[in-house]
Amino acid sequence: MHPKRSALPHFILLLSFSFLLWGCSPGKKADPERDSERPTVISLAPSITEMIYAIGAGEQLKGRTSACDWPKEAASVPVTGAFGRPSLEMLASLHPDLVIDVDLADETMGKKIKALGIRRETISCKTPEEIPDALKRIGRLTGHERQADSLASIIDQGLEKYRQKTAEIGHRPSIYLEIWDDPFWTGGRGSYTSALILYAGARNIGDAVEKEYFEISQEWVIRQNPEIIACMYMAKESSAADDVMNRPGWNHISAVKNRRVYDRFDNSIFLRPGPRVLDGIEALYRLAHPESSPQESR
Repeated sequence: MHPKRSALPHFILLLSFSFLLWGCSPGKKADPERDSERPTVISLAPSITEMIYAIGAGEQLKGRTSACDWPKEAASVPVTGAFGRPSLEMLASLHPDLVIDVDLADETMGKKIKALGIRRETISCKTPEEIPDALKRIGRLTGHERQADSLASIIDQGLEKYRQKTAEIGHRPSIYLEIWDDPFWTGGRGSYTSALILYAGARNIGDAVEKEYFEISQEWVIRQNPEIIACMYMAKESSAADDVMNRPGWNHISAVKNRRVYDRFDNSIFLRPGPRVLDGIEALYRLAHPESSPQESR
């Protein structure tokens, strides 16, 4: 369980930098003859760390951020600092061949990294459609082209299957993804979460606002009257879904009346654009269309 107030700043920091990546697709084993040619890498984003492991380059990872929490193997890798705030001294002491980061809101840190004489590469990936190319690029940077290309192809094909599967859907239920509850946050029209909801054959109530992620009021949610509510966090003493069901005034919301309020998700699959994108879409698809049989999914 997460302490509500102390965790919020970390949550919003990750959102503001555009959460990135992971997924799990077993790649081919590393070629021993090429090990000496493959660079050692420091990842400065959870997204990058997850991509590196997803394509079989985990042994080359020499540093990560404190926010890099997946996969579990990453826990044994030295921490270079917080997400967006790496320790330059730590970076220099690890002597990496390459540092990979994401688009930063402040490029000052990027310039400081370059000043250390360390090669720096930036990966931009904010939508499901950009994930395959991001994987391919990291594959080329790390010497794992075949594994990266294979995983990218799987994701491309998976996205196309969901596009086809939801193209003829008559009713797209409205979904409210509650990213946080103190204060209330959700994703808007420009968010990664909104893109996942669309692939899942549903509508994001946050699309009414042209922002990526934003703070909202309870009254706003009640007015939107979502048919489904999904909580992306753990409540402190009870289930988040139970808390939602018992909020004053929320009993008039369709999702509450029909008991379509859900929690206990791995929120990283909804908030980080990466190799687990199909898992995130599938989870939302099952919420939006529970009548579909398991054979119909994927």
